[in-house]
Order: sequence, then structure tokens, then C-alpha cells
Amino acid sequence: MSYFFGMNSVASHKYLGRTQLSALLLAGTMLATPVMAQEVAPPPVAAPTIPAPAAEAAPTATTVQTITIVGNQRLEAQTILSYLRLRVGQRYDRSILDQALKDLAATELFKDFQITDNNGALTIEVTENPVINRVILEGNKRLKEDKIRPEIKLAPRQIFTRSKVRADVARIIELYKRQGRFAATVEPKMVSLDQNRVDVVFEINEGPKSKVRQISILGNEKFSDGDLKDEMATKESGLLTILSSNTSYDPDRLAYDQQKLRLFYLQNGYADFRVISAVAELTSNKQDFIITYVVEEGERYKFGDIDVKSELRDFQPEMLKTLLPMKKDDWYDAKLVEDTVESLSETAGLFGYAFADINPEFRRDPETRTMQITFNVAESPRTYVERIDVNGNTLTHDKVVRREFRLNEGDAFNSFGIKRTEARLNSLGYFQENLEIERKEGSAPDRIILETNVEEKPTGELSLSAGFSSIENFLLQASIRQRNFRGLGQQLQASVNYSSYSKSVELGFTEPYLFDRNISVGGSIYRRDLNSFNFINNDRQTTFQQVTTGFQLNAGVPLTEFMSFFGRYSLNFDDVTLDRGIYFFGNQCDPLVAGRYLCDAIGNRTTSLIGYTLAYDDRDNRLRPTRGQSLSLSQDFAGLGGSVKYVRTRANASKHFNLGSRFILNVSAEGGYIYPFGSAPSPGSDKVRLTDRFFLGEPQMRGFDIRGVGPRVIRYSVDNTNPASPIVITDGDGDRGQIDDALGGRAYYQGRLELDIPLGSGAKELGLRPSIFLDVGSVFSVKRPTLTTLANFRETDATAPGFGLIKSLCRNATTGTSQFASETTTTPTGGVPTGTGQYTTCPTGFSRLDPFEERFFGDSWMPRVAIGAGVNWNSPFGPFRIDFAYALRKEEGDDTKRFSFNVGTQF
Repeated sequence: MSYFFGMNSVASHKYLGRTQLSALLLAGTMLATPVMAQEVAPPPVAAPTIPAPAAEAAPTATTVQTITIVGNQRLEAQTILSYLRLRVGQRYDRSILDQALKDLAATELFKDFQITDNNGALTIEVTENPVINRVILEGNKRLKEDKIRPEIKLAPRQIFTRSKVRADVARIIELYKRQGRFAATVEPKMVSLDQNRVDVVFEINEGPKSKVRQISILGNEKFSDGDLKDEMATKESGLLTILSSNTSYDPDRLAYDQQKLRLFYLQNGYADFRVISAVAELTSNKQDFIITYVVEEGERYKFGDIDVKSELRDFQPEMLKTLLPMKKDDWYDAKLVEDTVESLSETAGLFGYAFADINPEFRRDPETRTMQITFNVAESPRTYVERIDVNGNTLTHDKVVRREFRLNEGDAFNSFGIKRTEARLNSLGYFQENLEIERKEGSAPDRIILETNVEEKPTGELSLSAGFSSIENFLLQASIRQRNFRGLGQQLQASVNYSSYSKSVELGFTEPYLFDRNISVGGSIYRRDLNSFNFINNDRQTTFQQVTTGFQLNAGVPLTEFMSFFGRYSLNFDDVTLDRGIYFFGNQCDPLVAGRYLCDAIGNRTTSLIGYTLAYDDRDNRLRPTRGQSLSLSQDFAGLGGSVKYVRTRANASKHFNLGSRFILNVSAEGGYIYPFGSAPSPGSDKVRLTDRFFLGEPQMRGFDIRGVGPRVIRYSVDNTNPASPIVITDGDGDRGQIDDALGGRAYYQGRLELDIPLGSGAKELGLRPSIFLDVGSVFSVKRPTLTTLANFRETDATAPGFGLIKSLCRNATTGTSQFASETTTTPTGGVPTGTGQYTTCPTGFSRLDPFEERFFGDSWMPRVAIGAGVNWNSPFGPFRIDFAYALRKEEGDDTKRFSFNVGTQF
């Protein structure tokens, strides 16, 4: 007598193309999608079949004589038997064979298996599940493979199982839900290959991002829906929030918003507030969510009696009570209580109590609606630094990190020293942002371990960039810089810059800790070619060229924790020239063409300069400060040898305010004055040479063109055909003439008010930092230059009554000679002269100088004011800055400019 037991899995059928697994995984049936060839639908799943023997021969329990495994390819027979409870010599019946089939199914190693019973000789025939050849993702655009693959458990060379496929589908869908894409679907399919292998394909339909269509709040009476929605991180989708990343649904953000609501009410005195329920409903099209909050506001409380109890010897309760920010009968504010606990902890840290235990005790009085609070400062031992651990630094030497610590091993703990150390480490720019020092308990209650876990980031910069600047037109920049050279904190840099109006080569080195002492030394050598320019009929033209070759040595020492002193010496060789073909006449600088002020500036000079800077800086981060201030006073003395003698003084101050919600306000002011020694370069000129003066304009002061603020000479064309009423020809706006030259000044001042505006996480990742600003400033105090005027004039020809001569000046640059040329005009009845409107052509080899008039503008201390908005962008092709500014106040002659941008240069 024999029995046949079998279970056929639909996965046992081979055919060409992809097999859709989703229905199989959910309902035990299979759908075929024709992809590469016509597919044959497999038969439905057959239930385990046990052919019933004749009724008269119904078997009883039988003994297992033999067990034979057939069909196995990769798995050993003994391995398969280990999954079963059948053993040779064991008595069995139908229920035991049923259990054996279930055990085989539970392994998920077989796609087809059956048991044949021949009077105790059991034959187990199996068809193993295929091996996975590849796992393929298709359709994923919003989520890249490197985000999905770590979540997938299926991998090549693993055994294919349906449970793993189901789990991976669920994980992928969960990933998309975290991205706010609740309409995403995943269709698993497989492609059968030879040698019992398959490719598993996850076809992903990402769907649209599910937005929050509406936020409803029920139960709020004291505050409007708008007030409460403003406190939430989640925002309703609409035109005003089209760029926001917080309009998508996120369960974690929903929980965070509940905490935000609770904090808002607790800050406003509603101590009994609670969120009864928060329900997010997905619309039928799975594209939008409707969120409903049910809240209970409760009564509003005031502060009652506030007391402090301290068991620490250095903490006097009466003294601490005077420092508490809350007063009796003020509206209760839970955030203020939390800040007070933190403040008391920091104060305890100043006295060396690192683990001070401060617990506020609340006593609520519902009848008087007051909240009485007692701050209990428990006894704790004074703490000492047992050990300082530095972890994670693979390049940076330990000493570079440790020398920034304001505490040493064995010192009494001090919370101020910890905060200052964190600020100094963050200012290095070698490690991750917002680095924090962890405090861990030491080997005894009065010991503490300071652990610094750093994550190094690249400190080397190799820049090869080309760009376009509204100041310098085309520019090319190549630089290499290492801010942490050899891991010792040294700075090495080399740069080459080329643009239409400036060229420079510079090599520099700085050692911040000479011989491991807190003394910085450094130096640089450089050559800088600067082409100054003016405007001729709104076209930019080069005026003088200044070539500077020199070197600088500097050193600095700290005076206090926040104050430092820096000294420097530099030696510069300057060569200032003008284009001889344009501005020279007869081997001499021609004032009629260049102007007396430019002729005075040319020549060679040597500047030997010694200077110092006294600086105070307590900002939390020197690279991206959010709070703190910096002050500096600098003086440079030129005249220690060389041909230039002056004293230049500068002072500047800056303060950053953290306004909360990542709004940062910066208020800064600076000013300077240069006092000359010795004689003027030429009689009647200013003692301070043109190249040593202060200039102001773009980019320091937005809303004005480069060198657009302050003293200047503007040369206007003059129509003097009628000498009785000469006409000055301007460009139409009344203040830009034929030539516009900035002269600079001995003194300047500038103020700036700038507010950094935070953006969403998406814009932050792109490196966008917008701001609005107000700029105020002026440059002034220069000796009025000698102005030049050239006008044609009329003579009456006595030999021809009724006629006149208009004379123009003609110059021969080769021979250095000049002569007047004239044009005859007719004077009709009435005495009004007429002419051709053109001046007489000069003789061959001569060029005519058209009549002009120079005017002096802008030497005023009165402030120029501009407002505007700008944005910094750390773009893939280099830093980018764009500004739009409007000059609210200017002086006659100032050159304004509303739009400016820079690409490929540092800001």
C-alpha cells in the first residue's frame, strides 16, 4: 500500500519574462506580465493531496523503513532531514506526514516538494528555490539606490524566499512614506534564468509627494488657528509655502508639532494644556493629508512664591533669588523655568560643580491659579578634571586639539572653560559644525572625564575657477590652500588671480603656535598688478597702472582669553604709470588729458611700513558667528626708510545678535584716517598720494559703484560755439560726464546693519544664505585738486566784417608742438553766428583736443545710505554673491549701482 502527499507552489513553473509577485505574496495566486515573450499562466495552487486508500484497507500507524531525499542540488540530504521530525524506525500516520509537509514549507527553501509513501519507504522529492542572481531597482528617481539598498535584505547568491520579498517591499514603501510619498507603490517581479537562478526586480512608482492640505484645530479659544499654526513646523500647502519643505506629511513632525503646541501654551501660562488627539487622514487619492488636533487649553496661571534652597556651600539662596528672572504675579512661563535651571547649572559649573543636581519643585494652586516654585540645589562634590580624551582625529595631531582646551587635567571643573573650548575648536574649521564636549563621570564622584569626539572634514582647498564679476568682468582664479598643513594647524597657501583689471601672485605661510607656545608667526611674498579705471562716456577705461612687489612678516600673541596683539612689517615697491600713448605729450604727463591729480600720482616709490593691531574677539565662531562681538584698533607707520611717510589709523567694531529661530543680526562700524608727513608730491597737490588714500564703494558699500562714493573729478564736454553762453554737455542724468575719476580721501567711515534670514533645510543644504542690509558710509577730506579747463574761443576778423574765427587747440605728440586751428563761420544779419557744428580738422600729424570743463564733487562727510537684499550661494562652481541695493541718500557726483554679482571669488 502506498501514499502520495504533495504540495505544489506556483513558483515552480518556469517561463520567459518577468513574473509579477505582488498578487502571489498577498493572495497565493500569480499574474504574468508579458515582457520578453508570451507567458503561460501557471495553474492554481493545489492543496496537499493524500489519495485515500480503499476503505477496507484503511492503514493504521506504520513504521518508517527508509527515508530517501531526491531532487536536492545545493542542500545536503542530512540538512533537509534536520528540518523534519521523521526518523527511521519511527511510527507514523497521516498527521505526522502532514506535519512534515508543513515543516518543509516553513523553511522557505523549496518551491515544490512532495512525500511518497511505499509501505514505510518514504521518498521526499524537493525542488529547491532559485538563487538570486541580481536585485534590480527601477523607477526610483527621488530616492537614489544608495538610500534604498541598505534597507533591502535580498542580495545576490541568497536563496529566494517570498517572505523576504514581502519584507523588502514593506521597507521600500516605508522609506517613501518618510519622504512624504504615501502614494508610492512597489511591484516585485522576477526573471527566471538558467541553472535555477532569478533576477528580482522591484518596479517602483514613486507617486507625488503627499502634502498637508488642511490643518484643523478644535478646542482652542484663547489663541486663533493662525497663531497656533505659526508655531507648528508643518505648514499647509499653498502659494505662500510653495518653496517650503515642511508642507509634506511626516509622522515625526506631527509628534514634534504637538510638543511645540504644548510648549507654546506653557510659555503663556496654560499649565494644564494638553493635546487630546492628533489625527492625520489620507485623502482617497493618497495625495493629501488633513490633520485635525483636538486640544484642551485649561486655565491660565501666574507665578506664585519663588524660592531657592541650596545645600551647596558656595550657593547662598538669598543671593541666587535676586538673580532669578521670574517675579511673583508674572504670567507662568515653563520655558523661563527651564532656562533658569540651565542658568543655575552653569553658575554651579563656574564654581566647579559639574554634576550639580537642580530640581524645580512645583506647587499648583487651582483656586488662586498660581504656580509656586522652589529650586532645590542638592549637595554634590566639587568636581575635578580626571582625564581629557580626544577621539576621531586621524590627521590632526592631538596637541592641536588639546592646546585649544581652557582646562587641563587636574584642574577644577569650570563650565565657562568648557564653552570657551567648544567655541575655539569650532573656530578652527577643522571639524564638524557645532562640536560639543561630552561630560562623563570619572572614577570617583568628584572626578569628571571630558570626551571630545571629532569628525575631521577636508581642510585642503584646490580651486580652479573662471567667472564673471560686475566689478572686474572676466576673471580667472587658481589657488591651493591647506588650513591644517601636516595636521599641525599650520596654514599654507598659494594663489594666482587674473582679471581684466587686476593680476596677483601670492605665497604665504602661518605657524599659529611657534615652538608649541601661543605665539603665531607668518609671512607672505606677493606681486599685485592693479589697473585703476574711470568712465568715458559710460565706458570703463584704464587710467593708471600700479605694480606692487613686496613681502610682509607678522606675529601675534594673546594678552587675555579674548584680547590679542599683532605686529607686522612690510616692504613694498610701487610703480605707478599712465599709458604714454594717451596721457603723455612731449615725454611729459599732459594735465590737459590726464588731469593734474593723475600726473601727480605717477612714479616709483618705496614703502617701509611697521604696524600693529590690538584686537578683542569673543564671538562663538569666527567663521559663522551667531553671537558675540569683535573690536580692533590698527595703526601703520610708513617712514622707517623708503620714500613714503604717513600714519594710518583704523578702528572697527562688530556685534552679532542671535534673535532666535536662526535669525542672526550683525551690526558693524569702521573708520579710518591717514595723516601724512613731509611735502606734497607737487605744488598744490595733496600730501597723501592717490594710491595711499581710502576709497569706498562696491563691494564694501552696496548700492554704489566701485569707488563710487567720495571726492571725484568729472570732466564734461563743452559746446563753446557761442562764448557768451557755453553749454556743458552731460550724459543726460546731469552728473556723469565724459571722464569720471575717483580721488579717494584721507578719512572714511562705514556702518552696516545686516540680518541673515533662515531658510528651510532644503535651501540650507544647497548653501543658500539670504540677507537684508542697510549700508551707511562716506569718504572725504582731500585737498581740492587743480582743475583744468580747455575751451575754444572766437576772434573777429577785421579784414572781413561779418565773419569770425573759432579756434581749437591741435597737438602733435611726436614733435611736442601745439597750434590753434580755426574755422570760418558766417554771421548773418542780426549778429547770431552760425557754423557747421564741426571743429576744423587739424593739420596732418596733429590731434585736436575738444573743449572740456572739469568739476570737483563729493568731498563731504555727510552719510550715503543704501538698503537692499542679497544672497550667498555656495554653488558647485564656486561661491556666488548677488545683491540688489538702492541708494536712499547720495551726494552730487556719486555713482550708484543697483545690481551686482560676483562668481568665483571670495566674499
